Amino acid sequence: MNLGLGLYRHMLTRENFQFARQAGATHVVAHLVDYFKGGTHAGPDDQPTGTDWGWGLAGDPDRLWTQEELTELRRNVEAAGLKLEAIENFDPAHWGDILLDGPRRARHIENVKTIIRRLGQAGIPIMGYNFSIAGVAGRTKGNYARGDAPSVGMEGPYDLPMPNGLVWNMVVDPTAPLRESGTIPSATHEQLWSRLQRFLDDVLPVAEEAGVRLALHPDDPPMPTIRGQPRLVYQPSLYQKVIDLNPSLANQFEFCVGSLAEMTEGNIYDVVDRYSRQQRLGYVHLRNVRDKVPHYKETFIDDGEVDVLRVLGILKRNGFKGVIIPDHAPQMSCAAPWHAGMAYALGFMKAGIMSLEGQG
Repeated sequence: MNLGLGLYRHMLTRENFQFARQAGATHVVAHLVDYFKGGTHAGPDDQPTGTDWGWGLAGDPDRLWTQEELTELRRNVEAAGLKLEAIENFDPAHWGDILLDGPRRARHIENVKTIIRRLGQAGIPIMGYNFSIAGVAGRTKGNYARGDAPSVGMEGPYDLPMPNGLVWNMVVDPTAPLRESGTIPSATHEQLWSRLQRFLDDVLPVAEEAGVRLALHPDDPPMPTIRGQPRLVYQPSLYQKVIDLNPSLANQFEFCVGSLAEMTEGNIYDVVDRYSRQQRLGYVHLRNVRDKVPHYKETFIDDGEVDVLRVLGILKRNGFKGVIIPDHAPQMSCAAPWHAGMAYALGFMKAGIMSLEGQG
């Protein structure tokens, strides 16, 4: 198993690569979508929560990430003694009509195929994604963690209808008509699963040829609906349905232990065992939580309801050799709240991995 660190677009700097290396990480997972553009956020280093109008503005629909910039990012990561393991999340401006089954779907499928080919050419092995109309929405911030440390949680269902122009919790069209009063049509669960099936059938052959694995994140927060829109993987058993849709070994999971533990069904240790035995884990998000949706809270890595060391032991027993990152961490009371919180999580995880390696 390898320890990694996830970095938002504005954090992809030499200093943060050095920080990751100093904290014991060997790999990086990079976000190229700018979640903080034009939105309201508590701070640029914290995870986004946004408002009822989403996180902020999506990117340029006519400009995809180039092979040159992907290659340059990989080389910059490698210059710090690290490896670039994955890019996390497509920009909704590039693929939103795949989620909505909209008029630009064919163009957006070609966008995704192009991005996947460019990742392969740049030597980046995994593309993480979240197949969700509403995206990551409905989370709240508060002093939820030990010692009143700021973290993220949920304080009840969130089904305020989505306005026109909003997809994947980002604004893809700020000039959408009737934006103040109109809402996008709600899909059914069956329609969303059908859209995922078509997506996988269209792009997995390209991913296989490019040597890239697609890794699907479970729903976050894992509710049956968010903003009136259906969700896909809001219970652990639904991950099996994703495997059954397409048997390609490029069809993998961005395996978020925190989101899975927040779900109202399943035993988290059985869930980790089931899917890691099937060799479906592209990479792992590892954080700790207490309680279940719609009233969960994120905690320090050693302080929630998940026995993180037991999870690591299951992963090792089943031969997982990929990357594990602390996707989120509570912020700490100092001049560098995000860095301190991440360093604490990385240190705990590093010690856990080392102890397992010592067992042979």
